[in-house]
Amino acid sequence: MKIAVLGSGCATCKALYDLTKKAVSDLGLKDEVEYITDISKIIEMGVMQSPVLAINGKPVMVGFTPDVEKIKEIIQENIK
Repeated sequence: MKIAVLGSGCATCKALYDLTKKAVSDLGLKDEVEYITDISKIIEMGVMQSPVLAINGKPVMVGFTPDVEKIKEIIQENIK
């Protein structure tokens, strides 16, 4: 599974990245969380807001930073 946080590098995007890393660790997953600040990558996904949580190249959450429990839910729903 490929997990990525895409954003401009702002505090909100960094917070989502940190929370996502914690969620992955809490779930006992070995997957790395990538942090992408290249705006063209966000546009390639077809989204116009950040931050973006993407799993396997698909945006699964856009435009806000939820708590770590919500991020865990989103990851578990998208595990294949």
